[in-house]
Amino acid sequence: MAMPDTEVLAIEPLARPPEGVVVRPPGSKSLTNRALLIAALADGDTRLDGALHSDDTERMSEALRTLGVGVEANLAESAFEVRGCAGRFGASHAELFAGNAGTAARFLVAAACLGRGTFVVDGNERMRERPIGDLVAALAGLGVDIEAPSGCPPVRIEARGLPGGTTHVRGGRSSQYLSALLLVAPYAQGDVEIVVDGELVARPYVDMTLGVMQRFGVEMERDGYRRFRCAGQRRYAAVGRYEIEPDASSAHYFLAAAAITGGHVAVDGIGTESLQGDTRFVDVLERMGARVERGPRSLAVRGDRLGGIDVDMGDISDTALTLAVIGVLAEEPVRIRNVAHLRLQESERIAAVTTELGKLGADVREHPDGWEVRPSRLHGGVVDTYDDHRIAMAFALLGLRIPGVSIRDPGCVRKTFPTYFEELGRLRG
Repeated sequence: MAMPDTEVLAIEPLARPPEGVVVRPPGSKSLTNRALLIAALADGDTRLDGALHSDDTERMSEALRTLGVGVEANLAESAFEVRGCAGRFGASHAELFAGNAGTAARFLVAAACLGRGTFVVDGNERMRERPIGDLVAALAGLGVDIEAPSGCPPVRIEARGLPGGTTHVRGGRSSQYLSALLLVAPYAQGDVEIVVDGELVARPYVDMTLGVMQRFGVEMERDGYRRFRCAGQRRYAAVGRYEIEPDASSAHYFLAAAAITGGHVAVDGIGTESLQGDTRFVDVLERMGARVERGPRSLAVRGDRLGGIDVDMGDISDTALTLAVIGVLAEEPVRIRNVAHLRLQESERIAAVTTELGKLGADVREHPDGWEVRPSRLHGGVVDTYDDHRIAMAFALLGLRIPGVSIRDPGCVRKTFPTYFEELGRLRG
């Protein structure tokens, strides 16, 4: 099932459950973009092995080049070679285009504040609808001359370095705002204290940020997820080689496929030692009745009867869409909570999933913070993807069970997993 040059891709149901299939997804987008920025700021050169090459990481690497950082992509070896700039960007003026890559946009806005000159961070039409005002306000609190008149990109920065001080950031919309602040805090001219207001969503991504920072020699003082402190004028140290884990957010689709088909699928390269919170998706599948095998660097699922669940997915919200989609195949209702921030991502994901499930005959009820889906008699149909990779990947799983499911604009998966449909085809043996 290679990526077609077509507007609509038909997904054929599996003739039999997959058995003994081992998948190794491409490198983590979240780790690749964090490591790219840290390696770019570091003293010395770093090779990122196992890195993801996709639309999102291309946006990040190209923006770093525009800032004057030496970044060389090696697609054949899934690597990036990064020549660290020691916190001093070569460019004094730059327009940085993030497309619809939220991670890149937020991280680049913070990184540009370390420069000297005028910088603009912008994106595509959807990115210009995605809020960034909380990050802008937090950076202003650290002494940055920064503005985003619409509360969304474009963001304009008149940079004179990052002064430092104490600032506040809201935690309820995106953990990427906090991660962006953490990544640049070591390069502030003075000490930095960041206070999180309200409950922080997607906390494992903040743990991931801190883990990569620590690998490059910088540790933050912290008080849980409420307060973070860093001494100013620190520096990241290049590490020679840094290995990027396979992407847990990409891996979970194959584990979900095993759960709904009664098959057995393993994912290689991520397990109990992973930095990525989305590995916890197997805990949800296990609570629903799937059998899970865990190793330090591997996860496997064997499908069985799937029961219902009522679950808070706030910490692993990238997997919440998948649970909503496959939940219609469970034998009892599935209620997904605490993912209201999904409305602000690549698409208005809660409404989009509700609409597309309804088109396939699902009994789905939209809530302000998520969904409830009930066992349903489904039929085929064409799923609109809203230029959102996660909608395309999640709904393709239904096609493994339900005849007649097609995915419109399958190429949108290039954002994070260009070979997704090829890998999904491996489940056919």
